[in-house]
Amino acid sequence: MDKILLLGAGGHARSCIDVLEEENQFEIAGLIEKGESISNESLGYPVIGTDDDLKVLRQQYKNALITVGQIKSPKIRIKLYQLLKELDFTLPVIISPHAYVSKHAQIGEGSIIMHGVIINANAKIGNNCIINNKSLIEHDAVIGDHCHIATGAIINGEVSVGNETSIGSGAVTKQAISIGKNCVIGAGVVLKNDIESNKVVKN
Repeated sequence: MDKILLLGAGGHARSCIDVLEEENQFEIAGLIEKGESISNESLGYPVIGTDDDLKVLRQQYKNALITVGQIKSPKIRIKLYQLLKELDFTLPVIISPHAYVSKHAQIGEGSIIMHGVIINANAKIGNNCIINNKSLIEHDAVIGDHCHIATGAIINGEVSVGNETSIGSGAVTKQAISIGKNCVIGAGVVLKNDIESNKVVKN
């Protein structure tokens, strides 16, 4: 079984570990943390280095997954994604066996599809995305790169979500609207109209 490194050792990393264990496609080699916040382990898996060690670790491991969460800003995840690409890591798609992903959907590299997610026909998910537990991505929806669709969010059919946008828990979109880049949509928001880039929308 191929081994994989996890970049991040916080709460989202623990959720990712659970998905990886259930998927059973990779053996977790260890976790990587920033130097100032380094700990010893997470759910029994060791922290084996910091971001500065990735160049050396690449000689031993080829697969990596970014397991830093994304609430308000994707900047850390984007920086790590760019670093992994520069070091020629492979960023596999991770899909929980408890999710449903249509065979007609497309998922970009480094994205993780968590438990209970439904992704319907002709939906497109970008690179380095978190599609979190029990969220719904309906037919023909397009999710850009570096997005987080949080727990229980509903992205209805033909909706477009720009790069680097976060959709909060339980948020719902009307069909066929467009949400711009670098937006933050708060938990429970109901979106009925297009949203321009760089907007924050709360209840």
